[in-house]
Amino acid sequence: MKAKLGMSPIAWWNDDLAELSDDVSLEECLRQSRSAGFTGMEQGRRFPTTPGEMLPILKKADVTLCGGWFSGTLVNDELAGNKDRIQPMIDLFKAVDAPCIVYGEVGRSIQGDRSGPLAGKAVLSDDEMKVYARKLTAFGEWCAEQGMPLSYHHHMAAVVQFEHELDAFMRHSGEGIPLLLDAGHLAFAGGDVLRAIDNHHKRINHVHVKDVRMDVIGALDWTKQSFLDAVALGAFTVPGDGSLDFGKIVQKFADYGYEGWFVVEAEQDPKKNPPLKMAEVGHAELMRVMTAAGYTVETQGFPNA
Repeated sequence: MKAKLGMSPIAWWNDDLAELSDDVSLEECLRQSRSAGFTGMEQGRRFPTTPGEMLPILKKADVTLCGGWFSGTLVNDELAGNKDRIQPMIDLFKAVDAPCIVYGEVGRSIQGDRSGPLAGKAVLSDDEMKVYARKLTAFGEWCAEQGMPLSYHHHMAAVVQFEHELDAFMRHSGEGIPLLLDAGHLAFAGGDVLRAIDNHHKRINHVHVKDVRMDVIGALDWTKQSFLDAVALGAFTVPGDGSLDFGKIVQKFADYGYEGWFVVEAEQDPKKNPPLKMAEVGHAELMRVMTAAGYTVETQGFPNA
């Protein structure tokens, strides 16, 4: 079985918490992650938005674009507006041969609102979830028809946060909307990561290997503190530095024959947790557990570099 290891630039620059950002260039971010062993990087705010600008940067760094976040609003809005907004991203991602676009729901979400306590997140009724899931299925099918698959990201403080919400979303949606399984977000929400893989492995096409510090999460007051408060306090980290057993998690993916990207997405304070050091810790742990699970980790970065 083959796997690829990527990172998210959120370890260097946090779009929602400016104080959790390191003042480094895109080129330096890519250099650091590549030197740690990662061959891919998800899109961040310092990336150019045209293939003519992006491809030379990726080639020089010897990395490939392994995904990127789209802020979807389908829980509130219709397909047409979201199609218009995602089309340039589809065109770009096709041109640079990215594997998928990560769909993150921001409608009714408090993930970017530091004044919104965790307990105040929106909850969909069963009927609302049915409508939402069917709309996402149609959107995913349309994106695939354009040549770029989506990967649905369940997320803290969003409408699909808890494991039972993920189960309901998956039950009411179809194969047209694949799933991104994020170990850290599910564990933060009190979910069982291994059980979720068992239940939904057939639809998983992208994986975020985000670790958590359960002592930080356990001390949160959900009636007063927000998702961003939790991030600032250090709720997330890289594999090998937190509370999750990635040996068991990666083995579970291997048991189901998952092949593809495992992306480290660990937003935390880069001054307390230097991104290069964290990248090295995460890569070493993933190589350890992936080798044990029988994976061959691909080492090629930019194609034919």
